Amino acid sequence: MSLAPKTILTRLFLASALTLAGSLTALAQQAADTVAPESGNTVAQGFDTLSPKALSAIEAKTLGKPVEAKNWMIAAANPLAVEAGARVLRSGGSAADALVAVQSVLGLVEPQSSGLGGGAFLVWYDAATGKLTTLDGRETAPLAARPTAFLNDEGEPLKFFDAVVGGLSVGTPGTPKLLEEAHKRWGKLDWAPLFQDAIDLADKGFTVSPRLASLVAGDPERLQRFRANRAYFFPNGAPIKAGETLRNPDYAATLQAIAANGTKAFYYGEIARDIVKTVQTAPGNPGFLSDKDLSLYEVIEREPVCVDYRDHDVCGMGPPSSGALTVGQILGMLDHYGLAPLGPLDPQSWRLIGDASRLAFADRGRYMADVDFVPMPLKGLVDEDYLDDRADLLEGDVALPEVTPGTPPWDHAMLLSDDEAIEFPSTSHISIVDADGNALSMTTTIENGFGSRLFVRGFLLNNELTDFSFRTHKDGVPIANRLEPGKRPRSSMAPTIVMKDGKPKLVIGSPGGSRIIGYVAEAIIAHLDWGMNVQQAVSLPHMINRFGTYDLEAGTKAETLAAPLEALGYKVNIRDLNSGLHAIAIGETLQGGADPRREGIALGE
Repeated sequence: MSLAPKTILTRLFLASALTLAGSLTALAQQAADTVAPESGNTVAQGFDTLSPKALSAIEAKTLGKPVEAKNWMIAAANPLAVEAGARVLRSGGSAADALVAVQSVLGLVEPQSSGLGGGAFLVWYDAATGKLTTLDGRETAPLAARPTAFLNDEGEPLKFFDAVVGGLSVGTPGTPKLLEEAHKRWGKLDWAPLFQDAIDLADKGFTVSPRLASLVAGDPERLQRFRANRAYFFPNGAPIKAGETLRNPDYAATLQAIAANGTKAFYYGEIARDIVKTVQTAPGNPGFLSDKDLSLYEVIEREPVCVDYRDHDVCGMGPPSSGALTVGQILGMLDHYGLAPLGPLDPQSWRLIGDASRLAFADRGRYMADVDFVPMPLKGLVDEDYLDDRADLLEGDVALPEVTPGTPPWDHAMLLSDDEAIEFPSTSHISIVDADGNALSMTTTIENGFGSRLFVRGFLLNNELTDFSFRTHKDGVPIANRLEPGKRPRSSMAPTIVMKDGKPKLVIGSPGGSRIIGYVAEAIIAHLDWGMNVQQAVSLPHMINRFGTYDLEAGTKAETLAAPLEALGYKVNIRDLNSGLHAIAIGETLQGGADPRREGIALGE
């Protein structure tokens, strides 16, 4: 049987996306292994609905070439979502308009990562004013939640998934309000039509991707605890398969309500009541979320956090995100050292990067939390003199034997203990530049893959409360990131815009739990220090060091540095590192890059 050129190209994409970096999870690899010729053709036919430009973008990614454009660019985690955003930009919409379309489709086609039931952080550059704005759409702890919610009767922390699955872990969703706020501030087109692509896909059905199918197949016990999940993800008792068409009429109805009435349709009325009922009556593990929590939710504008690196300003989201502070600390320390002449294969490059990361993570664990609840040295952590002193610790030629939090300048007592919060690598990232020169970077999440596993009105609810420390104190000393009513849990999401001379030069971010910070910092270094284009930068083999052990990406050139790093004094762990970097470089043209470890693309015109 002969195959159409698009079908052949799509097969190449699927194979390359699963093997190029050698870093997908075992579950994803199993899914790839089970794609027989017949099912592979079905998947390809599903992707044949993509435009030739989208298929060209897929090919460019697998070859390590950036997608180039003159007017606008989108990079996100699924081709169907990217194309929805592209249609908005072709119609004269702004980046904020396109964001609504992209996120709405992502919530349908990769529900395990983000959606209406989650939260997000947005960094926006406004071309007309030259101003950077950061919006906090992070989930909040319900007012009825108590600091000891994740401790058992003996006062010990619950096991992670005992806390995650069910209502106990659900915080007040922020993503719908964040989309509405961004559209209100920067949108150009009418609100309702921005949801049409997602509504149509939900009504008529979309092709299940290999990644979604593999993740469903890999989580059968937890996903099938609740009836709504079983009906959607396991029709006829079997998990959905790659290439199948999946319809979600409930999601379409939810989007239609939001399109017609704004987010009040989500935070009040029938949808809100169903969310609350689902959380409060979750079998075996009910939660605290109430109607009042939903009605009180607000998006917060916060000051961007910026750090100078190689004559660029690296800017992102401040607390409750630890992303911009920790990325900023890493780069602020490394700004004292020349990484360009060392290059990406020199162990000394990675000694500097790894130990700078360890020092930054030590400060992150001690100080960083929701600044509205916990006084913290926000300015002190990125103070130039403080980072100079921390950089001095990197002057040796072997791994630091010990890393401890520093003492940044601050006008409060520093009686805080180190955090123990667990963050798992789910989440998604969207980068967009529009024809007017506006740029946005948004990282969006429901936390763990499939969140709380509670499925209501066609979307999954988050498990974001497990981003708090399960313990409230350690040795009698309070932990900054402890659970408190109304508080926003600390996050590692690091949506970033790199500026030079007041103009954006790089828009970037990634999913990946607490490793997000390393993924983003490495890609910025690869682009600014090592001269890599954005596709090369997001494809760079990962080497991540947060707490002392060096994680090296399996199946990549990173493995060749295992012995040299061990000789420098590090413990080394070779493992899959599944980032999802999406980046846009801004110069004479726009250049987009999408992480080969996931299914996304960059697309522009």
